[in-house]
Amino acid sequence: MFLGTYTPKLDEKGRLTLPAKFREALSGGVMVSKGQDHSLAVYTREEFAERVRRLTEASRSNPVARSYIRQLGAGTDEQQVDAQGRITLSAEHRRYANLGRNVVVNGSIEFIEIWNDEAWARYSSESEQSFSDAFDESLGGIL
Repeated sequence: MFLGTYTPKLDEKGRLTLPAKFREALSGGVMVSKGQDHSLAVYTREEFAERVRRLTEASRSNPVARSYIRQLGAGTDEQQVDAQGRITLSAEHRRYANLGRNVVVNGSIEFIEIWNDEAWARYSSESEQSFSDAFDESLGGIL
C-alpha cells in the first residue's frame, strides 16, 4: 500500500527520487502514466497489468473505451528505479503535469500520484469539504 505525502525535488534531468518507503515495492520497475487532474500516476508493473486486463475486457467497439485505451497506451512510460531510488520523468509527462523543481508525491493506496506542488495545494484545499461529505454520505456505513 502506498500512503502519505512527500515533497521531493525534481532535478534538472527530470529525475525524481522516490520516497524511501515506496522503493522496495517499486524495485521491479514502474509504469508512469498521465493521471487525473493533470497529475501523473505511477503503478507497479503488476498493478498496471491488472488495470489493463480489466480495461481491455471492455468492448473495443465502445468509442469511449477505445479512446481511453489509446490515450493510456500512448501516455504511459515504463521506468526502472535506479540505484539511488530515482525514476526519470519524460518531458511530455513533466509538461502534462506542469512539473517544476518542487513536486508532491502522494500515496494513493494502490498507486502513487505526482503533482505540481501549487496544483496539489489548490486541489487539496478545494477538496477537503468534499472528502468529508463523501465519507458522511457514501462511506460512513461501510467503514
